[in-house]
Amino acid sequence: MDDITLKIKEKLQKGETVNLKIKVIANAKFNTLEEYMEGVLKLRINKPAVEGKANKAIIEYLSSQFEVPKSNITILKGEKNSLKDLLISPKNHII
Repeated sequence: MDDITLKIKEKLQKGETVNLKIKVIANAKFNTLEEYMEGVLKLRINKPAVEGKANKAIIEYLSSQFEVPKSNITILKGEKNSLKDLLISPKNHII
C-alpha cells in the first residue's frame, strides 16, 4: 500500500490534483488505507458513519497521509455512501 500512497504524494508534490475513489469501512479498529480493486482503494476509519463523523475522519486521515491541508480534500460524490469520489488538490493549490 505504501507504493500507492507514495505515487499519490508524488503527484501532489508535482502540483497535480488527484481523483481518488475509495470504499470506506467505518467503525474499524484503526485507520488504514489498503488496496481494494481496479482503481478503488479501501479506507478503514475508526469513526462511525453517523452525523458526518466518518467523512470528517476520512479528510483528517488523508490530509495527514498526503501532507495537504484538510481544505484541499473534497468529497465529490458519495457523502452518504461507502463508495466515495474524492478530489485532492496539491498543497500549493488553495481552494
